[in-house]
Amino acid sequence: MDTRALLTDAARRPLDLARPVLDGLTPEAAHTLPGDRANSIAWLLWHAARQMDVQTSALSGERTVWAAGDWAARLGVDRESNDFGFGDDVDAVRALRVTDVAALGAHLEACVAALVAYVATLSDDELDDVVDPSYTPPVTRGVRLVSIIDDAAIHLGQAAYARGLVDGWSYGV
Repeated sequence: MDTRALLTDAARRPLDLARPVLDGLTPEAAHTLPGDRANSIAWLLWHAARQMDVQTSALSGERTVWAAGDWAARLGVDRESNDFGFGDDVDAVRALRVTDVAALGAHLEACVAALVAYVATLSDDELDDVVDPSYTPPVTRGVRLVSIIDDAAIHLGQAAYARGLVDGWSYGV
């Protein structure tokens, strides 16, 4: 099997869940914190895309999608280009308010497209390059890509669960 094809397929899967989660999502539901302390759907979707963007940019050396596409203005979120919410406390999660909930899906699509485009440029040898020697074992480019995709998938699953808690939505499975 072609490793790049496998990574590309995996990278696109969070979009398959984001679309139904966003379908009919109201701004109120998007910004509700389940239990008044868990991550909101808006924050989860924003974070899933942002972590993908920041980490892909670090690997590729390209500008972030966030900066290149003026997503801070488009979403109405005042965060820096390399801020993806890591370590946000409940107050920071509550403070993240998007002005266009539907645009969260477009932002995720742009970040996935950037990741997929980057993956297409890589050789098998480049997937084996060590990108972070501070871990044991050291983290390779391929392992980091899997981590980026896994993080997005986890957060999209959380967003789907949160949607059910907030407004009774069901994925329909």
